[in-house]
This record gives sequence, structure tokens and C-alpha cells, in this order.
Amino acid sequence: MPYGTIAADRITGTNGNSISPESSVFRNRIINGAMAIDQRNAGASVTANNATFGVDRWATETSEASKLSMQQDAGAVTPPVGFTDYLGLTSSSAYTVTSGQTFNLYQRIEGLNISDLAWGTANAKTVTLSFWVRSSLTGTFGGAIQNNGNDRSYPFAFTISAANTWEQKSVTIAGDTSGTWLTTNGIGIRVRFSLGAGSSISGTAGVWSSSDFRSATGATSVVGTNGATFYITGVQLEVGSTATSFDYRPYGTELALCQRYLPAWSGSSGNQDFCSAFNQTTTSTNFSLAHQVTTRVPPTGVVASGSLFFIGSNNAYAVSSLAFVGSSTQVTRLSGTISGGVANAAGNGFGQGTWLVYLTGCEL
Repeated sequence: MPYGTIAADRITGTNGNSISPESSVFRNRIINGAMAIDQRNAGASVTANNATFGVDRWATETSEASKLSMQQDAGAVTPPVGFTDYLGLTSSSAYTVTSGQTFNLYQRIEGLNISDLAWGTANAKTVTLSFWVRSSLTGTFGGAIQNNGNDRSYPFAFTISAANTWEQKSVTIAGDTSGTWLTTNGIGIRVRFSLGAGSSISGTAGVWSSSDFRSATGATSVVGTNGATFYITGVQLEVGSTATSFDYRPYGTELALCQRYLPAWSGSSGNQDFCSAFNQTTTSTNFSLAHQVTTRVPPTGVVASGSLFFIGSNNAYAVSSLAFVGSSTQVTRLSGTISGGVANAAGNGFGQGTWLVYLTGCEL
């Protein structure tokens, strides 16, 4: 992936823009903007219902269920130069959106990551949102920037000129000097890309409003056309009035940023340990999972699939179910149900073949 060239006093991006070395540190406030991390689905297609994640950090808001499908690299088209992945959404029917309904793709940026923007004050900084987009439809599309309370909105519009062609877009947004913008571990900024929005929640593009607007007035509805596609990658939100080259971070760094919101362990072949365990009784095992990174908040639940085992006393016992016990931001305890185990035996939890365990409750 292209990182640009480094000179002694500046970094020259692949688009020719120069930025200072200081501004290159976490320049992009979007996490997984290149759509490369997909811990939950491993590239599988999912029905895009309300709060459904297509790839890490990117979810859908839908007023009606089953109107969209979503998949990393849907349709297997060639991504823009410099990218290997994208997120694709496909309309499942020709649905007419009513006045108060919304369908959108969003990322919620943690307040701790936007505190320097000083939004809600006289010193609010200008930011630029840039991205690559491809659709089977053409025309004016919309989205919105919003605060945690959805009572400060900046609808934006962009034009897709050619069908089924990657186009790069950018929107410059003057920082909001009003309203409340969280700088805690709550929702700092909502970034939405509209896939269909009713008239009552659509507003004038390019203007801050105290209304709850999810898109720009007159924007194209993706869900309005059966089989319509909307593909996106290279999403970046950065300080300044000009879009610079995409902030490529090392894969391990991007994965760790995602794991703050979704601690996950997985395997695709062989046997792989993922935690320590203690077989308290002949039928119950306690699993202790050390988080890869400190999570935003303590997890509250667990989702597991595939073949999981407790291994102890030189024997392996199949885990028929996992239950959430408790957690902190660093460690989570689970209870596993087994059969015919040995009481008071220490061991490990491991997965066999293709398996997945992830913890819920940390997402914004």
C-alpha cells in the first residue's frame, strides 16, 4: 500500500499534498476506513438490519429490516488503487422510504479521539471528510455529521457521476461552535452515509442545524432500487480544509484500534489456544480471557461459533455452550459447559478448525 515519500521536513502524500510529520500521527479519526478488518463476519455476507456491523466499526441504521445486504468486498470488484478492501451494500428490494425513516451506514467516533477539535466552542476546528465510493446509481447522494444527542447536524451532499466506477469525494466541514460534543469515551461524532432518508430527517447540505438530520435533502435512495449497490472505502476524517493522502496505519495497529470496541479470538485451521481455564466441576469450566487491548468499557456478553474445547488432565472436553460471567476493561470471565470432565483441573481453552469467540457491549 502506498505511504507516500518522506522528506527531511515534510511528508509528501501520494496525491501530492504535503503534511507535517506531527499531523501524520493518528491523522485519520476514522478507524478501519480501508474496510480491511472484519472480525465478526470474516468476509461473509450479512443482512444489514439496525446496528448490524458489516466490517469492524461500520454498522447500519435501518428503519425497516431486511432491505439491504452488506459484505466486505461484495461483488468482487477491483478496489481503488492503493486499497485491497471495501464495504459493499446491496438493496434487497425497491422500498419507498417514508418521511421519518432512515437507512444509513455509520461510524461513531469516540469522544476521546476528537477532544482536540474543540467543537461546541469558538475555537472549533475545520475538518475534511474524504472517501472513495462506487454505486450502480448516479446523482446526488447524502450523509450527515452529528453529535451524541443528534441535536446538532451537518448534512452533506456529494455527486456520483458515473455508474459502477470508483470516484473519490471530499467534503469540508467548518467546526460547530454550538451544541454539546462529548470528549469522553461516549459518542463524540457520528459519521453517516445515507442509503435512503425521509423528508423530515433530511436537511439543507452544508449548514449546521439543531435538528436531527440524517442526510441532505433530495439525496438518492439506494434502498429505492432493487439490486442497487453502494460500495465505499478509504474513509478519512481529518483536521484541515483539504483532503490529504489516506492515513495508512500498520495492520496490527488498525486491528488493535478495532479490538478496543470488539475483543475477538478466532482460528481457521488446527488447534489454537485462546485463554486459560479451570475445570471447577465435572461439567463446568471457567474461562479467563485477557483482552488484547484495554476495551472502551467492560464487555457485557459473548458470541461463539465453531468447535471449542477445554483441555486439562491430558484430555480435551468439548464445550457445548459459553456463558458470560463478568468482566473488566482488561479481562473477561466465561463459563463453559462440558461433559465428563475432571473437577479442579487447570488447563486452556482452545478452538479447533474454524471458530470464533467475541465479546459484546464495547461498541459505541
